[in-house]
Amino acid sequence: MLEHFFQCPYCWEEVSMLLDPSVSAQSYVEDCEICCNPIEVNTRFADHELQEFEAGSIEQ
Repeated sequence: MLEHFFQCPYCWEEVSMLLDPSVSAQSYVEDCEICCNPIEVNTRFADHELQEFEAGSIEQ
């Protein structure tokens, strides 16, 4: 697992998520550990290296 730090699109605090580099592309929703709002996460790995990471708000 790879720990990745980024800024929450809601509360702007730095948060971390564990990413699985064994899966080449992922898209899922995970709640912010600080403000509990849902974050849409998209990742792409190549040769177990993070190539793309996107974390966005889910407009409700």
